[in-house]
Amino acid sequence: MLDGLLILLAFQFAGDLLVRTLGLPLPGPVLGMVLLLIALTTRAAVLQRVAPAANLLIGNLTLLFFPIGIGIVLEWERYSKHGLALLVSIVAGTIIALVLVTALLKLLLRSQP
Repeated sequence: MLDGLLILLAFQFAGDLLVRTLGLPLPGPVLGMVLLLIALTTRAAVLQRVAPAANLLIGNLTLLFFPIGIGIVLEWERYSKHGLALLVSIVAGTIIALVLVTALLKLLLRSQP
């Protein structure tokens, strides 16, 4: 499982390094996830090594949201000043994400035999 975590961190590092080196206008971890996706689809050995670490992270995903909750509580005064704008952006962003994911899913399912 430790090797799986190291592989995940290595892909994140590679993505970050490529973004900084090439000056690409996207976050490094996103490029790292794209590289990981390519590796997972082309090599089954990578999937077998990463799967236990990924399952562990997914199983404990709620722990990763704990610091965000603390930050919201500590900065509540700032968030309450812009509450309506935050609410509108969260709702609109969620709706846009749902529509885009649904469209992508339909497109991908249509291309399958």
